[in-house]
Amino acid sequence: MLENYLPILLFIAVGLVFGGIAIFAGRLLAPDRPDSEKLSPYECGFEAFEDARMKFDVRYYLVAILFILFDLETAFLIPWAIVLEKIGLAGFLAMVLFLAILVVGFVYEWKKGALEWE
Repeated sequence: MLENYLPILLFIAVGLVFGGIAIFAGRLLAPDRPDSEKLSPYECGFEAFEDARMKFDVRYYLVAILFILFDLETAFLIPWAIVLEKIGLAGFLAMVLFLAILVVGFVYEWKKGALEWE
């Protein structure tokens, strides 16, 4: 039973060794010359003009949730469309139910005004 896991453990060990060698070589060979320009905060090519801990509008998070919603929808629709003939009517109805639930979420956010950016 354990011999089945030997390739996986070997792969992890080789990855850790190569990663450790790369980190060690980088620290050993990289020049360490800090100056004020390198250590200054940098944002889009100019000095930061606000605090990094400023609060974001809640609509930003609603848009992010919408993106995740449609990203998941696409991630499930593509494999489903490929095997649609093999899974038959039961698979089709399951996906219709899944899409209906997503549409309910979309309509809810639309009615709450999440898609309107002022």
